Amino acid sequence: MYKANNNRYNAMKYSFCGASGLELPQLSLGLWHNFGSVDVFENARNILLNAFDAGVTHFDLANNYGPVAGSAEETFAKVLHSDFQNYRDELIISTKAGYGMWSGPYGDGGSKKYLVASCNQSLKRMGLDYVDIFYHHRFDPNTPLEETADALELIYRQGKALYIGISNYSKEQTIAMLAILRERAIPCLIHQMRYSMFAVEPEESGLMATLAQEKVGSIAYSPLAQGLLSDRYLNGIPEHSRASLENSFLQEQEVRNKLPKIQQLHALAQERGQSLSELAIAWLWHKGVTSVLIGASSVAQLQTNLKALNSPQISSEEMGRIDVILKA
Repeated sequence: MYKANNNRYNAMKYSFCGASGLELPQLSLGLWHNFGSVDVFENARNILLNAFDAGVTHFDLANNYGPVAGSAEETFAKVLHSDFQNYRDELIISTKAGYGMWSGPYGDGGSKKYLVASCNQSLKRMGLDYVDIFYHHRFDPNTPLEETADALELIYRQGKALYIGISNYSKEQTIAMLAILRERAIPCLIHQMRYSMFAVEPEESGLMATLAQEKVGSIAYSPLAQGLLSDRYLNGIPEHSRASLENSFLQEQEVRNKLPKIQQLHALAQERGQSLSELAIAWLWHKGVTSVLIGASSVAQLQTNLKALNSPQISSEEMGRIDVILKA
C-alpha cells in the first residue's frame, strides 16, 4: 500500500491562484503524453507517485488525452483509487473539454451539449463526484460565448467543478468571457496557455497583463517547447526523439532553425550552474505565471524538472541577455 512521503510539502513552493484562496504548486504535472492506454502503466504510476511525494498536488488532464482519447483519465483513475484514495483532499485534479472527443456534431467545440456531456464522461472515467478545475479547452468560433458560459455555469452550480478555467483563449476572447462570467457571479480561476521562451504570444499580446489586472491565475503548458528548451537537441536530433517522428508537433526543421538560440541559452544556463530546462522554467516564474505545467516520460525526467525549484533568481542583466538571444 502506497504511503506518501511525510516531507512532501517541504521542498515544493506554492502560489495563490489569482484572487482565490487556492494555492497551486509552482510545478504541476500534465498527463497530455505518456499516460495513455498505449503507454506502460507502471511507468505512469511511478511518475504520479513520485510527483506527489515531491509536493506536486496538481494533476492536469483533458477528455481527449491518451492515446486513446479518454485513457489518460482512466490511467489516472487507477492510481487515484489504488494509491491516492486517502489523499483526494490533498489533490487538485483538473480536466478539460473543447477539442474533438467523439464522432458526430456533439463531440467537439463549445456547445452546452458537448461540454456538459464531456464533464459527465470525465467524472465517470475517473470515478469522481467533482473535479477541482474544469476548463473550456479552446475558444470555439461557432458557438456563442454566452452558450459556453451557460455550460460552465451549470457545471459550477451543480458542484461538478469547484473552479472554472479557460484555455487557449486570446486576450480579446478572454476579456469577453470574463465579462460574461462576471455578470453571472462565476469566478474564472485560471487561464491555461502555451507559453515558453519560444512561444511568447501571451506576453506580447497583452494576455498576461490582462490576467494580472483581472486577478486571474495563469498556468503555462509546453514550457520546454516540446523539448527544444532541454539538453536533448544540443547536438542535433537524437533517434526516437519527438522531432525524429512523423506527425509530431515538433518538426526537424524547427529544431535546426532554433539550434543557435538553444545553444546560446544553454551556455547562459551553464553560467548559472543549471540546465537549460531549469532556466526555461525559472524564466516563466519570473514572467509571473502561477504554475508551470511539466510533462514527464520517466521518473528521471520528472526529477530533472523538479530541480528548477532550486533555481536562483534571474537577474535583470540575465533577462536582458535572454531577450537579445530570443529576438535575434
